[in-house]
Amino acid sequence: MLSENIRRNAEHYVDAGGFGAELARLVGYPTESTTTEGRVAIKAYLDEVLTPALTDLGCTVTEHANPDPAGGPFLVGTRAESPDLPTVLCYGHADVVEGLGSQWSNGRAPWRLTVEGDRWYGRGTADNKGQHLVNLTALRLLLAERGELGFNLTMLFETGEEIGSPGLAEFAATHRELLAADVLLASDGPRLDADTPTLFLGSRGGLGIELDVDLRSDSYHSGNWGGLLRNPATTLAGAVSSLVEGHGRIRVPGLRPPELPEEIRAALAGVQVAASPGDPVPDDGWGEPGLTPAERLYGWNTLEVLSLGAADVDHPVNAIPARAKAVLQLRYVAGTDVDRAAELITGHLAEHGYSMVDVRITGRFAASRTDVGGPWPRWATALLRETTGGNLAVLPNIGGSLPNAVFTDVLGMPALWLPHSYPGCLQHAPDEHLLVPIAREGIVLAAALFDAIGHPPAEHPLPVRGQEVVR
Repeated sequence: MLSENIRRNAEHYVDAGGFGAELARLVGYPTESTTTEGRVAIKAYLDEVLTPALTDLGCTVTEHANPDPAGGPFLVGTRAESPDLPTVLCYGHADVVEGLGSQWSNGRAPWRLTVEGDRWYGRGTADNKGQHLVNLTALRLLLAERGELGFNLTMLFETGEEIGSPGLAEFAATHRELLAADVLLASDGPRLDADTPTLFLGSRGGLGIELDVDLRSDSYHSGNWGGLLRNPATTLAGAVSSLVEGHGRIRVPGLRPPELPEEIRAALAGVQVAASPGDPVPDDGWGEPGLTPAERLYGWNTLEVLSLGAADVDHPVNAIPARAKAVLQLRYVAGTDVDRAAELITGHLAEHGYSMVDVRITGRFAASRTDVGGPWPRWATALLRETTGGNLAVLPNIGGSLPNAVFTDVLGMPALWLPHSYPGCLQHAPDEHLLVPIAREGIVLAAALFDAIGHPPAEHPLPVRGQEVVR
């Protein structure tokens, strides 16, 4: 168990204002990965914030060029204590989404930390600066207490997560030896809710799908030509409903998961979603029948219509439009084969009379997860439940997406994600914030995991090194 001294120091660092002061400095760097100015700020963030932080942990720090010109550099810090000790890989990202400064409310601003009660407002507070600061703080406290970690540490920071992590998989494949570790311990994404510490083991994937019904170059009067000319908007509506019916159930067999495994169903038993104040209420009768809300969100696939339109919907005229388009997204769990998605969708539409609909895949990120029954998840679950007094949610994956597959599939290691945010944090939106109680508890939980890896208690021995990841 984590020593009371480390726990007190962790909580005091937040309560006395030290953590907030550090976070304010980090937020002050406008590290948008989508702008030229942001990339300059990213370079400064690596040089002025992360490199000194890693050096203070006794790490050797190296910066690496991205093999993909669309992405920014990678920063790697390594602290080697002994080849006989386990190695932990940590991950974070320095970039943030667009600040949207004019849209923040009550005088708040994206690049200035604003403290209001138990909320720290600012871009990156939740995604991801506040989260990797929690882990850096926990490691720093352990070193101050013990003088050593008891494990080898590798910390990887990327600078393009918000634009899809370009080059990360290729970089990992090229630098397997540099990034080799027994386990990934990282923090991103949300907890189940604000009050429930959460361990998740992967992420759903995402597939962008564009449907285009481009039938003619001109629009024609709906009175003179209605009933004679195929309407692209009507056709598009029918095509979409053949893919996903009006109550959210996927109709294309190949876009559905093969099954809901019993171990996933067991892991999600009793998990309550949308439990925080202000969360929308899940709609009855929506999505896959026979599944609980948690199973639909964390264990199943969903096909969502992100946009759909023809002509000018705000100023319609009496004419049959020439063209209609829709953008859909498949959120899918590990085990779903999406390599032939375009072919499957095109064939399904043709079978239902919609061969005139063009299908294009616009982007993809992979789904992956570590086996919930694997040795590292079992170890971390037992340790965290003891630390929290039993208050812990264990999720096979989150509903959103992260570059988890880089670690599980490319580097071949189990992945443990300990998030320090919550679903209502407004990440990617104006008024993004981090909750003070979550940061306070998060440092304690992160320190407990790190310390138990370096100094395993008798009741929680580490998994045997070299055990394979079961997926």
